[in-house]
Amino acid sequence: MTLWLNAGIIFTLLAIVVILFKWGNVRCVGVTPVRTFTFIAILFTSGLDVGLIMFPLTEFAGYADLKSNPEYSFANPLAIEFAYWGFLIWGFYFVTCFYFCVIEPKVKFFDIPWVKFINNVVIIGTCAFTAFLLLSNLPWYLPAIGDGESIVPSFYLIVLAAICFAVYSSTDIKYVRFLSISTTWLFIALIGFMWLGAFMGGDSQVSAFTDNLALIGGYFGNINDFVLPLNAYHEFYLFWWFAWSIMIGQFTSRFVGGLKTYQLLGAMLIFPSIPIAVWFSVLYQYHEAGIPTAGLKNFAMAFVGIVFVINSLDSLIRLYTDNLNMTVKRFGKFNYIAINVVALALLTLLFKLEFLEIQWVGALVIGLFFACAIFIAYSKFKTVRNIVSSPVDNKIDYTKIESSS
Repeated sequence: MTLWLNAGIIFTLLAIVVILFKWGNVRCVGVTPVRTFTFIAILFTSGLDVGLIMFPLTEFAGYADLKSNPEYSFANPLAIEFAYWGFLIWGFYFVTCFYFCVIEPKVKFFDIPWVKFINNVVIIGTCAFTAFLLLSNLPWYLPAIGDGESIVPSFYLIVLAAICFAVYSSTDIKYVRFLSISTTWLFIALIGFMWLGAFMGGDSQVSAFTDNLALIGGYFGNINDFVLPLNAYHEFYLFWWFAWSIMIGQFTSRFVGGLKTYQLLGAMLIFPSIPIAVWFSVLYQYHEAGIPTAGLKNFAMAFVGIVFVINSLDSLIRLYTDNLNMTVKRFGKFNYIAINVVALALLTLLFKLEFLEIQWVGALVIGLFFACAIFIAYSKFKTVRNIVSSPVDNKIDYTKIESSS
């Protein structure tokens, strides 16, 4: 699996180089273009899930334990956490976003029946994994509901409610856009709330925040060391990013609003990384200073984590239901909601029973990457070589963009 993952990473990095060299100045326009801020909000909230909120406080100590994990000795725990979530790995999303915006309309690889089937299996499986992550982390963040370790019936109800809300939101694209922007502002509010708790009380100093931000420089100084997996846990993260990459590229490519290719790459690497860096710097202070998060802080993080799950799920549900023609118009709203809720709830339980692994999904996506490249090289090379723009039918009407954003 490690060799397969390494091959996928190297292929993706080479693809970025080829895209910039061949189409660096091409203006990317999706089928439903939006303003750049809206696009970034959709990208950020669709491309991340509950793990961003819930994982760091449980992981810093492990990255600092060099006796158990000597492979982390070259960087500090905050830089390592950022490496697992920020900057370079967003290049996975860039490759797929560009591909679906500019190349796929000419190639139609994902219209091939067996490819479409695998693609939708990936999307549905990753939706269920997202719900499973929420379920498995709720005991830590909401210990007042249970014993802080076990998954109690209340947690199943919370996850089921999140799935129901996401399915309903997916019934109309305007809900998806509204939720993306609202989630972005909600996350910013959470950062502000947690920042006040970390740096404005007790012995903490505001300067500690800038010191924490500076620690993230350890990532950029050692970025080459994070390209390939450091250990099995890093492999898990990288497979996880691959599992998300095709579906996030498919979804976000719809909303690209005229950025040139090199601008799109910059936007996708930089803009999501800024709030991630700030958030992790705040959480790192809680870890280092031993500041408790019990009570309102844990509830706030759990609430935003649940909203992130809803936001991610509604985007992905919208994507696979469109791909499979399982639309509200075809099935009716009640049947549409019932089918999707039952399917996702059952698949979530399969992850809970360890019947499914996200690494398998990521490996499958890497296989699709290679299959697509072979298909293009064998039968669509001239077509791709002659691409000079986004599809001509994708046009920007800034009046409509303004009203829809």
